[in-house]
Amino acid sequence: MLSMIQTYPISKTITTLAVLKQKFNLSATDNDQFFNEWQQDLPDLTTQEKETLEQIKRRFERHRERSPLAEGVINQLLISPLLTLAGLYDEPFYVTTEASVELEIEEEEEILRGRIDTLIIAPQLWVLIIESKSTIAFPVALPQIMTYMMANPNPQIPVYGLIGNGDEFMFIKMLI
Repeated sequence: MLSMIQTYPISKTITTLAVLKQKFNLSATDNDQFFNEWQQDLPDLTTQEKETLEQIKRRFERHRERSPLAEGVINQLLISPLLTLAGLYDEPFYVTTEASVELEIEEEEEILRGRIDTLIIAPQLWVLIIESKSTIAFPVALPQIMTYMMANPNPQIPVYGLIGNGDEFMFIKMLI
């Protein structure tokens, strides 16, 4: 019998954490040492960095007070300045937007496709995946970004994710 592989959009297919866990056999960890790299030995912010962060915050709040913000505006007001401040536009990093992702699930004869809003890479290494939303429900955005993270070409190395709408941010770490 001839079978056809079906293609589905990630954003419409992986809509809950339960679906994500079932399709990819993922599990959460409650190990408080799992994500410790952002909790210890962090350098203090300089006065200039603090001033820059305050300026980014003021700009965002001024625009948000006027009207709801589209994803592109959030990227321009927040994400891009934060990437600049973090040095993620400089060597050894590269930024790409709308990067195509394709995951094949052989057992179910399906391919999941999507586009990553912002992908930060170092040579041959995914560093950070960013998903920006204008109106965000984290329970909806989390399965989507985690599915993108499953496409990490180096699964033995952690990949990090960031979901943000300007008011709230969620950082994610995944080891496959």
